[in-house]
Amino acid sequence: MTRSARRTRRMLQVTGAGAAALLALSACSSSDDDSAAGSGASSSPGGADKVSGTVNVFAAASLTEGFTELGKEFEKRHPGTKVVFNFGGSDSLAAGITSGAPADVFASASPRTMKIVTDAGDAAGTPATFVRNRLEIATLPGNPDEIASLKDLTDSDVKVVLCDEAVPCGAAAQKALTAAGLKLTPVSYEEDVKSALNKVVLKEADAAVVYRTDVKAAGDKVEGVEFPESAKAVNDYPITLLEDAPNAAAGRAFIELVRSAEGQRVLTGAGFTAP
Repeated sequence: MTRSARRTRRMLQVTGAGAAALLALSACSSSDDDSAAGSGASSSPGGADKVSGTVNVFAAASLTEGFTELGKEFEKRHPGTKVVFNFGGSDSLAAGITSGAPADVFASASPRTMKIVTDAGDAAGTPATFVRNRLEIATLPGNPDEIASLKDLTDSDVKVVLCDEAVPCGAAAQKALTAAGLKLTPVSYEEDVKSALNKVVLKEADAAVVYRTDVKAAGDKVEGVEFPESAKAVNDYPITLLEDAPNAAAGRAFIELVRSAEGQRVLTGAGFTAP
């Protein structure tokens, strides 16, 4: 039952005996909606292949490049559709969803932030891991500080930025630092991985601990340095259709594209690894 149906139920319980029929009608409507969401059916002939309208996708900032490409492919495959993305820190996106922000799909950079949505009853079904990601150190082009390891980031002369620990890239960085037995005091904590990387791109920092996908997307604007502790902090990325999705058919079709061979080709090309 959707949040709107639950609200209807609470309202009808207050109105008295005459509300019973309306409640039954609401329940039937909710049941029909849930059935359509589960089967992939749409109002157009031909089922889920005949999707239309806007699909709103809330996705972790690190998915920006890969999902943008898949959004264009989705619109090409389904004329009459438009994919609208909201990229950002997974924790902020999850908070928006649980507060009622209209969205069809949520793709998180960690199971922990996805759990915020599932615990609130806002996920339609069980989220599925569709890619994995690991960390790299992004340095200035040419790596002028000769950074070769996490330990080098503890040098007081090196200005380092990290993602906030509340977001997946920050939590992963802390896990890697713990694995290395290191403590690091950054010059700033950033709200998402793109913001952390941008500090290096703008030369406001000497290095940042980010995802390797973001290092790859930045091209020659930064240089990436791998470190062994990143293996201790690999992030699983789950995706789900949302319970109150305004366009469930299109949302389901977008998820199918993401998990398809074509979707995996695009995402692994961006630096992710298959689940």
